[in-house]
Amino acid sequence: MNQASVGFHCPECARSGRQRTMPLRSLATRPVVTMALVAANLAIFIGDIVSGSNQFGDHTWTAEGALNGPAVADGDWWRPVTAGFLHANLLHVGFNMFLLWQLGMLLEPAIKRWAFAVLYFMSLLGGSFLTLILDPNALTLGASGAVFGLMGATFIALRSRGVDPFSTGIGPLLVINLILTFAIPGISIGGHLGGLIAGSIGGWILWEWGPRLGRNTPPALPVITCGAIAAALYAGCLVVA
Repeated sequence: MNQASVGFHCPECARSGRQRTMPLRSLATRPVVTMALVAANLAIFIGDIVSGSNQFGDHTWTAEGALNGPAVADGDWWRPVTAGFLHANLLHVGFNMFLLWQLGMLLEPAIKRWAFAVLYFMSLLGGSFLTLILDPNALTLGASGAVFGLMGATFIALRSRGVDPFSTGIGPLLVINLILTFAIPGISIGGHLGGLIAGSIGGWILWEWGPRLGRNTPPALPVITCGAIAAALYAGCLVVA
């Protein structure tokens, strides 16, 4: 037997080759999608500011991309998605991007990039869908629906791990934001609740339903399921509008 750093190896195992050492940083998943989403939101916010204003005083990109039921019905099919990348002011985009960064740093390494991206857009479209049901004529914008979805998914993920969300920061954060949703005028109730519901469903699929599937089930099935729901929500936006 040959002495190794941990225990002993038989001669055959020792001759089979040196073990490869992997540093811890190589095992970590960089939150690439989170960084890309934050960068896109900030870049679009700056672009919207410099785009000028229309006759009603709205920034040009906001007027062309914010969610509005009649505009979607007239053929602006992009609005259910683009509305989630537009913001009204610096405080609006700053608060949403802060939460997106914090939640993305937590969730993306746990479920990998594609799953996180699908979860984000599923939440965003859930907010757009419920907004078009509850307040279709309003001009609605912001990433709040997607962020609420990430909060809901984090809540489900913690519970699936046996952690009480209210013993961490996520439970109180979610409650406070729900109170503000109903207490402050001008906040999209449909956007926040729709995103929260969609994100919570996505969290249940990824952290509860997915792990229960048998070994013969394709590992990508939970992500594909979330993607199908996101596509259905987008189609629902067009139908409802």
